Amino acid sequence: MKYVDEFRNPELIKKTCAEIKRRVDPTRTYRIMEICGGHTHAIYRFGLKDLLPETIEFVHGPGCPVCVLPMARLDEGLSLSENPDVILTAFGDMMRVPGTQGTLLEHKARGRDIRMVYSPLDALKLAETNPERQVIFFAIGFETTAPSTALTLKRARLLGLKNFTVFCNHVVIAPPLKALLDSPDMRLDAFIGPGHVSTVIGCKPYEFIARDYQKPVVVSGFEPLDLLQSVLMIVKQLNQEEARVENQYARAVSWEGNLAAQKAMAETFSLRPRFEWRGLGQIPQSAFAVSEAYSEWDSEKRFAIVKTRTTEPFRARCGEVLQGLIKPNDCPLFANDCHPEHPTGALMVSSEGACAAYYTYVHRQQGVFE
Repeated sequence: MKYVDEFRNPELIKKTCAEIKRRVDPTRTYRIMEICGGHTHAIYRFGLKDLLPETIEFVHGPGCPVCVLPMARLDEGLSLSENPDVILTAFGDMMRVPGTQGTLLEHKARGRDIRMVYSPLDALKLAETNPERQVIFFAIGFETTAPSTALTLKRARLLGLKNFTVFCNHVVIAPPLKALLDSPDMRLDAFIGPGHVSTVIGCKPYEFIARDYQKPVVVSGFEPLDLLQSVLMIVKQLNQEEARVENQYARAVSWEGNLAAQKAMAETFSLRPRFEWRGLGQIPQSAFAVSEAYSEWDSEKRFAIVKTRTTEPFRARCGEVLQGLIKPNDCPLFANDCHPEHPTGALMVSSEGACAAYYTYVHRQQGVFE
């Protein structure tokens, strides 16, 4: 199968759902965490939850990079824009994430030079055309987007650009999964592995989950049939009391991943000793920093950034949603004080946020706005 239409074929979807229903044990619950927020949106956008037996429970994981960034880190990035010589650049979803002092978009409206870019190379181009200004790229994302930042750093060094730096907030997928598995409150049976991240890192980094925790992992694509096939593969493993890493998304993901991208990241990044995650706290070696070899292009080395500590908004339960402990609509702010037009938490902002998925595909369809 190579084309999108094949993975949305109604007959194949019906057959796969029927096979899942035939194989599930009605006396048990299958608690499956879809790590990636893109999978969460696909599950509810295509109504897959309604097609599956009630014994299949999806648990939403920490696979949205905007969502897991703590408010303190956003505040630190925002503080860089106070310098009138600075042009701060960021991806679009970061522009609306609230910090304690407001969003990047709000501060842009108040006169700070904050610009949305579609890639780090856009920020690099700004540095080339504005040699009298300091251009900072607010880098964010899992290993999916880290290679583009790595290649931009290499390009900046090749060009000898001294007015470009990266405020690095790239995070790594495996450590938070280990933190979740080590949590005494977490009850999971299996994982649907993130497709986009895995195109870069491959399937090998998930082997510890099957080996050390005896939990199946199936790396999945994002179409309806991708996810249903992944659920079926997981059900088969659990029924047979097996725990393996399998690759449903073989048309895009190889076992070893993208070696060229991994090499670029190894050259330009180093692992931080610890990094704070929203809702998960400090996790060792869970994020990248700009490596010493590229320290000239590291915003944290060039600028004096005041480290801050903040608490999440009162009554917001973003951290518990990210840990899979509650569903988005269990939060008292959901669809009340927190909605897409005025988000309180990052999970309602991002296109991959679990709260945004629930609001769009569950809450609205329940007739709340009729």
